[in-house]
Amino acid sequence: MRTGAGVMWVAAGAALVLSLAACGPGSGTGADPTPVDKAAAPARPGLPVPRGDGSDTPDDFNGDGRRDLVLNDLVKDQAHADDAGAGIVYGGPDGLAPGARQLLSPARQAARTDGQAPAVFDAETSCDLDGDGFTDLVLSTDPPYDGQGRPPVPVQVLFGSPQGLTGKAVTLAVPDAARAGNDWPDQPVCGDFDGDGAQDLVLHASEQQLSYLRGPFTRKGAPRAADAPVPAPGNVPTGPAVDADGDGYDDLVVRAAAGEGDAFLVPGGPDGPTDAAIALPPGADAVLGPFGRGAALDAAIGTESGTALRYDFPDPTRAALDTPGTRLDTGDFDGDGHADLVTTDDSGELRIFRGGPRGLSPEPAITLTPAARGTSRVLAVGDFDGDERADLVVRTYRGETWDAVAVHPGGARGGPLVADAPAVTFSTAEFLGDSEG
Repeated sequence: MRTGAGVMWVAAGAALVLSLAACGPGSGTGADPTPVDKAAAPARPGLPVPRGDGSDTPDDFNGDGRRDLVLNDLVKDQAHADDAGAGIVYGGPDGLAPGARQLLSPARQAARTDGQAPAVFDAETSCDLDGDGFTDLVLSTDPPYDGQGRPPVPVQVLFGSPQGLTGKAVTLAVPDAARAGNDWPDQPVCGDFDGDGAQDLVLHASEQQLSYLRGPFTRKGAPRAADAPVPAPGNVPTGPAVDADGDGYDDLVVRAAAGEGDAFLVPGGPDGPTDAAIALPPGADAVLGPFGRGAALDAAIGTESGTALRYDFPDPTRAALDTPGTRLDTGDFDGDGHADLVTTDDSGELRIFRGGPRGLSPEPAITLTPAARGTSRVLAVGDFDGDERADLVVRTYRGETWDAVAVHPGGARGGPLVADAPAVTFSTAEFLGDSEG
């Protein structure tokens, strides 16, 4: 994932929020789970959030140089209960420290609209919007709307600080000049689309148009500037944004619609996103990363029947993997400078293909089956333990009331890409004790 000033590679077709949402409530396997047994996942005594001085580490909300983990769809006491909000697990010297956690509650942290607190408070994306060295979190809400005229902005920002994500969120300021029609301004994607070193935001504006907000942003959520809506080949901007062709401007994937279908790579430029879109093969998911054949980034596009590959943008060569890839993620697990590809099918089995000078291996280098029973999804890919190798975070869930999160460390060159045994395990049930107050 590209967030803040750092670069990693994850699912461009899913982005942060869709990766997390895919791990949320759903039909598990076997009998319906009972309400959470807190004895099986006890809430540890709260650890203090480490105080930082600022860094360029992705997803580092407290600026201590250690990556933090964002979670949506937290476990509930009982099925169909209201969502508690989003959760943060902060990083420590040895990786994620589940005891150093924070619940972001809409009642406590969200901005109100017409005096009303939202019921929804879901993480969407993250980057350092104000350039102070602390990653900021962009969230979606459900402000009141009577269906008449232009709806209010549902996107809010919680700013990072030495203590983490403290204080109240502010509603993102989307100037009227940057909006079009009466659609909700949503689907935010962070990136430096104009190459000036500041993080910008792109949002859906209306039918095949994007709102482009130039950073840096003020602490009131206002962009430095906002241009008129940008024509786009689709309606769903997806992140994370990366500089796919090496020209110094971040690019993003825009999908024709939610779900499986056409997707396009929209390049950035001096004035932000351009209309020179590059068509990608239709699919259910897409990721960008340096899989290995050339100097520029490459793309993998997953479908139920196989995974299409495009090496070396902007004029890519074609290849394919004979494996389904309805959910894709990517990161450099062995630290060799080449991105590896993770594919997950509906069974929840994870296959990891090794990247190298000739591109991705034709067969998976490792197949990972999580020990926990249930539906498994990749929650995040990133360097959480500071060894300069990506780690794989997998969430297994059964319905809305049980889950297990496992962090599998990246491996050494020439060895397994990730460890079979997780280094850290916990349940989001630990946030249940933080829901009051």
